[in-house]
Amino acid sequence: MVRDLHMNYVRIGSLSVAKALHEFIGQEAAPGTSLSAEAFWSGFAELLRDCGPRNRRLLQVRHELQFRIDQYHRERSGEALELEDYERFLRDIGYIVPEGNEFGIRTCNVDDEIAVVAGPQLVVPLSNARYALNAANARWGSLYDALYGTDAIPEDGGATRTTTYNKIRGAPSSIRVCHSPAAPIVTLSPTQ
Repeated sequence: MVRDLHMNYVRIGSLSVAKALHEFIGQEAAPGTSLSAEAFWSGFAELLRDCGPRNRRLLQVRHELQFRIDQYHRERSGEALELEDYERFLRDIGYIVPEGNEFGIRTCNVDDEIAVVAGPQLVVPLSNARYALNAANARWGSLYDALYGTDAIPEDGGATRTTTYNKIRGAPSSIRVCHSPAAPIVTLSPTQ
């Protein structure tokens, strides 16, 4: 495993955990739940013990499959891809497997936002605000874009709604949520 030499690690039993992750679990994730940080790390170590060997075997299979696929393409470099031959090759090496029996999956205790509302479910590091904003925009649409086309932006000073993009209307100083106790005046910019 390649490690960032500048990152501090904390030893927890058999685990070596990045200090930032250790602090996050102990100070932010675990408090307020029924799971202590100690129980989390103990369970995580048990999960790694139980699943680690199988995961390593699966990663080795993945590596071998990728090696064979790469080799197939290197040997045919510059040639047109024959789809039937390629599919047969992928079946022969076990990359494509026969379809199994029908099955069902049931879940419980899943928040409606995930279980009922259709939309992308993105996992991003919260340590990068831009990634988090992009994920929120992908899920709910950009607030900035939503406001641009509404009457929430005053149309004075050249900020009128048009069929094409209006630079004045799109300027950060034009985007304001209207006067209301429910939505106090907030100035937004494309970076917010």
